[in-house]
Amino acid sequence: MPPTCAESLLSGSLCICIVGCDFGVNGKISNFPRSNNNEFDWDEQTQGYILSAFYWGYVITHLPGGLLAQRFGGKQTLGLGILSTALLTLATPFAARAGANWMIAVRLLEGLGEGTTFPALNQLLAQWVPPLERGRLGSLVFAGNQIGIVVSSTLSGVLLEYYDWPVIFYLFGTLGVLWYVLWLFLCYNDPASHPYISEKEKDYLAETLGGIKRKEHLRVPWMAMATSLPLWALIIGQIGHDWGLFTIQTDLPKYMKSVMKFSIVQNGILSSLPFLVMWFTALGSGVLSDYLLKKKVWTVNTARKAFTTVASVGPALGVILASYAGCNKVAAATLFTVGMAFMGFFYPSLKVNALDLSPNYAGTLMALVNGIGAISGIITPTLIGYLTPNQTMMEWRKVFWVSFVVIIATNIVYVIIGSGEVQPWNEPLAKDKEETVTWNAKSQWQF
Repeated sequence: MPPTCAESLLSGSLCICIVGCDFGVNGKISNFPRSNNNEFDWDEQTQGYILSAFYWGYVITHLPGGLLAQRFGGKQTLGLGILSTALLTLATPFAARAGANWMIAVRLLEGLGEGTTFPALNQLLAQWVPPLERGRLGSLVFAGNQIGIVVSSTLSGVLLEYYDWPVIFYLFGTLGVLWYVLWLFLCYNDPASHPYISEKEKDYLAETLGGIKRKEHLRVPWMAMATSLPLWALIIGQIGHDWGLFTIQTDLPKYMKSVMKFSIVQNGILSSLPFLVMWFTALGSGVLSDYLLKKKVWTVNTARKAFTTVASVGPALGVILASYAGCNKVAAATLFTVGMAFMGFFYPSLKVNALDLSPNYAGTLMALVNGIGAISGIITPTLIGYLTPNQTMMEWRKVFWVSFVVIIATNIVYVIIGSGEVQPWNEPLAKDKEETVTWNAKSQWQF
């Protein structure tokens, strides 16, 4: 991989790390309010509303974010979204002390900013990452989310032990602002806009990507997308994955605290452990996926479906078995960790499948898929709040059984009607082709 491409991917991975930090802090909201002299007497339903408010905003800006990234590029679409989220994170302690309604409003606004992240980043990947490297490099970038969760969960637990809770938000908000400065210098929308790109890299990208298209004038084939079974399969698969991920990501700290009775520090470490292991398996499975494709052992279609199945069945079994571990803390923590490790196979499969279906509309597709999938983040905290009013083991077992059914059912749909092939509607309409701006490795912009 050429060095300038590596810079963009590094900054992209750092971006998702920052997103993961915010997701991790989002989970901590359910963990700290009553640990500080009952400063916030929020019941389970109120906590559910606060946690789900983020995802309301997150869903809303996915499609606008994808369209903006497609038209203007992913750099500022993504960068400004993260910057706004970072600034709002700094304001979170003030909102919390102003009342639950203010807290809900701030979380909603944070979601609006962060909703542009994945569509814009997918647009950048379409410009920089060759097809046979999508598993490895896509995993590297998107799995940064897990490192963010690991850092935020572990560090938050330690900070809560020795400092007042606002320190968490001040720290991660500041990191987000600093990241934005780094992003401005490292990231470029495409090879054509990179001021230091070498001829060697131009040739490499032109050969592997066949030239880069800037989609300023392409009209999105909405009707073709709406009737595309592979796209619907991808959306349904994403819903199942997000349901399982958000259940663990947002509410595992609450389960560890209320049911398993772990201390704050233990909770932070054990809640982050599944995501640390998941990060390693994401990187390893990405390398394995690309190897199988390059050696032509599997087709793209087979690889995507097989890896997605592993990423579904493993976590589904893990959470169910953990719920039957009773009060055996070691067994429960081990089963959660092993189950989530298999979810790492999601990154070189379902997560990059939008690039397989339509490289030309990668940002828009990611907006649709990730945006609709993120509705799970709205439903799960609220549903868990209703299902676990007393925070008992039996109540939580119902939560994990619901997750099991959703994950397995959506995976079956994806395996039956999903695809790893480029779809016919990926090609621009004939009347749009004349207006499309293209980039050639050995020339400047051609109109």
